[in-house]
Amino acid sequence: KRKKIILAGGSGFLGRMLAEYYREGNSEVVILSRGGRSVPSARVVRWDGRTLGRWTEELEGATALINLCGRSVNCRYTSRNRKQIMDSRIDSTRILGKAIRKCSHPPRVWMNLSTATIYKHTYGPPNDELSGMIRPSTAARDAFSVSVAKAWEKEFARADVSSTRRCVLRCAMVFGQEPGGVCTVLRRLTRFGLGGRMGDGEQWVSWIHRDDFCRGIDWLMENEDAHAIYNFC
Repeated sequence: KRKKIILAGGSGFLGRMLAEYYREGNSEVVILSRGGRSVPSARVVRWDGRTLGRWTEELEGATALINLCGRSVNCRYTSRNRKQIMDSRIDSTRILGKAIRKCSHPPRVWMNLSTATIYKHTYGPPNDELSGMIRPSTAARDAFSVSVAKAWEKEFARADVSSTRRCVLRCAMVFGQEPGGVCTVLRRLTRFGLGGRMGDGEQWVSWIHRDDFCRGIDWLMENEDAHAIYNFC
């Protein structure tokens, strides 16, 4: 059976990557986008990420809904940008939950992006989803980032969508050559002579390759027993 995959906020780096991956598998990919710009591998439907509208019809009978929404964190953390970073994640998650409840045939699985930044910066044993330390670190100055991750996951958990399986994706940096990814930023910094060791050079750096990210999404989609929290790193 042909899959129908909804990518909320899918016009960015991760969305275009997943759209291309699933197009090769002959799936129907629908991107919910505020800007409405075209994506070669998908059909784009306009939404505002905050209110219900005609876009909710796309969720009927979908194989999977994957929420990738969130204002880019590649910016100065001004008060305005902080508010947009937080609101774009909370608002989109909340309205998707409401949209699923309206469906006669809701998506079989809802995956909501989160971030591996939720774990404490540490030089000790690696964090995991069962025993990992979820709190900020003074050294990392990441209190705001951790608060965003916790609020994001809390909003996802409170959604009343018992008929849809749910997965949280605590994702590290995704490395890929497509425009808009972290590799683009790192290459630019290096070309301007700003590369080299970060901090003391002894800290852990979590990441995942773009192919493994896509295969991880596919695994969660196919495995009916998969639910709760997964680390993509």
